[in-house]
Amino acid sequence: MARKDTAADAANPGRLKQIALTYKMTRKADKKIGLVLAAVGIVTFGAFLAIGFLIGHPIYLGILGLLLAVLAMAIVFGRRAERAAFGQMEGQPGAAAAVLDNIGRGWTTTPAVAMNRSQDVVHRAVGKAGIVLVAEGNPNRVKSLLASEKKKMARIVADVPVHDVIVGTGDGQVPLKKVRTTLLKFPRVLTGPQVTVTNDRLRAMGDLMSNMPLPKGPMPKGMRLPKGGPRAR
Repeated sequence: MARKDTAADAANPGRLKQIALTYKMTRKADKKIGLVLAAVGIVTFGAFLAIGFLIGHPIYLGILGLLLAVLAMAIVFGRRAERAAFGQMEGQPGAAAAVLDNIGRGWTTTPAVAMNRSQDVVHRAVGKAGIVLVAEGNPNRVKSLLASEKKKMARIVADVPVHDVIVGTGDGQVPLKKVRTTLLKFPRVLTGPQVTVTNDRLRAMGDLMSNMPLPKGPMPKGMRLPKGGPRAR
């Protein structure tokens, strides 16, 4: 019991420090966060306290109002902090990969499975919805990357559905803050064992490609690279 109490005491400063750091980061993008939280807390507490005086139980309603005020402030703070974080990440290279890393249990993500010279990139997520290819970059250029990846998936796992998502704010694109919810809305068509088998097959293909021997020595005279150049992986 003593060890548990000690561990909890040691964790509390870490949590408080994390909350303070999150507040500072949020305030940089949301200057009114402090006023909004104060208003939410005061209004919630004041409303319950007033009801308490009206019905003759100010202490009980005051305590309840205080607890609900703290809860309401936490909810509002969490939402505005998330909005500020997505706002800072929007348009940054690798932002979609960061979102996929926090999608939750049941998903296996692989960042940058395809990339071109312009740094347009495709990430891959595998779950019970199948395979989801998430592209970020120029909408016109990433379409060719997605088409190439889809052909590869058709050869490796033809029996698994493949979805594609282009991150952005344009027509037919998915905003960064909605990427996670979009993936979670796809219908679940695979079982747990099928997801495992799919991941194993994709991993084996990745290992095969990485271990493929490359020709040594200088390039033969007159030999040219394929049009478009090599694609980074």
